[in-house]
Amino acid sequence: MSKIAIVYGSSTGATEAVAEKMQALLEGSSLFNAENVNVDDLKPYDFLIFGASTTGVGDLQDDWEVLLPKVEKMDFTGKKVALFSLGDSASFSTSFAGAMYYIYKALKGKVEIVGSVSTDGYTFDESDAVIDGRFVGLALDEDNEYNETDARIASWIESLKTFLN
Repeated sequence: MSKIAIVYGSSTGATEAVAEKMQALLEGSSLFNAENVNVDDLKPYDFLIFGASTTGVGDLQDDWEVLLPKVEKMDFTGKKVALFSLGDSASFSTSFAGAMYYIYKALKGKVEIVGSVSTDGYTFDESDAVIDGRFVGLALDEDNEYNETDARIASWIESLKTFLN
């Protein structure tokens, strides 16, 4: 099985809690905070899950602002990446889970990005993180759709297992 790293950026702790739930479902995976992870720490992993909370109007979480330029320069040979993001689909329904798009845009063409998710069942108006009618990763709303979180995580993690060697 692939060696898995989950890297999260969390401003309020919600994204960290989601990352911990993912780690519990992916036995043997390692958890890293974007605030203090070194890109060299990620080299041994062949499956990377990158997650960020969305701040402001679709903005990337602060710790990822610092980390992303370094991650962009990584050698992704033999690696796969999956993305997730938290957002507020009611208060920010036109930029829901937009942080995920920043990571996607930075890595598109450099690595195989897996784990897109259907927008079915979500309540929002628009999101940059939707490409060809699908989220580029797992979008979660801990403010308004928290009752959906555990099922969405479980389903997504199960779908990712097809990409794990």
